[in-house]
Amino acid sequence: MSRGIWQQLAALTPARIGLGRTGSAQTTAETLRFALAHATARDAVHTPFDADKVASDIAALGLATLVADSAADSRQTYLLRPDLGRRLSAEARDRLAAAAAAPIDLALVVGDGLSSSAVHAHASAMVSALLPHIRREGWSLGPVVVARQARVALGDEVGEILNARLVLVLIGERPGLSSPDSLGLYLTHAPRQGRNDGERNCISNIHGAGLSPDIAAFKAAWLMREALARRLTGVALKDESDRTLEAAERPFTLQRPG
Repeated sequence: MSRGIWQQLAALTPARIGLGRTGSAQTTAETLRFALAHATARDAVHTPFDADKVASDIAALGLATLVADSAADSRQTYLLRPDLGRRLSAEARDRLAAAAAAPIDLALVVGDGLSSSAVHAHASAMVSALLPHIRREGWSLGPVVVARQARVALGDEVGEILNARLVLVLIGERPGLSSPDSLGLYLTHAPRQGRNDGERNCISNIHGAGLSPDIAAFKAAWLMREALARRLTGVALKDESDRTLEAAERPFTLQRPG
């Protein structure tokens, strides 16, 4: 295959293809690009999470917020003990219980996950895109919980304490070499401790060169309506929202790499 064809294909994907070589080795430029991408991915994992700033940005949208910690007391513990990231700290559990009132339709949790960079970049825009759908449906919300050292399953305990019908967790995804700032959404019906991943729906790859917040919010709202109607989430609920995108109130376009 000619070099020109490889260049055309490479322009269509962030994947590393058609890199060229010098003798039997990669070129210096591509080796440096790979090293930079790897360093950026590591930074995404280890960059300190500014939970207060994220909470402030979400509060500016008119929502109550609560900053909480998981049972992992440091980043090192979080990485070595994934189970602790799935549980609230005792203090956070008490504060959340004190904030709980009447049952609610939806609990929103924003967690750093494995990429605080993703949450810093996209969380407030994602919540902003969700709000029109939430208000249109008339769903009741508790305080948005902004959680440090969080895993997806932390939302189960949050939703259980808040007596929520659904919990939607916005969390930084494991960084890749082409997408260190990708955000994921995880939806669980009737959240409670002990739920497994097969009982959730996931919308992933939300970032500048992936899924836009508007499309992700549209998909999430569709899944939430269906989850409440069918009283389930997970493998039994298939995302068929693409069938209704053309009938949406405003046009959507997928973002493509520049």
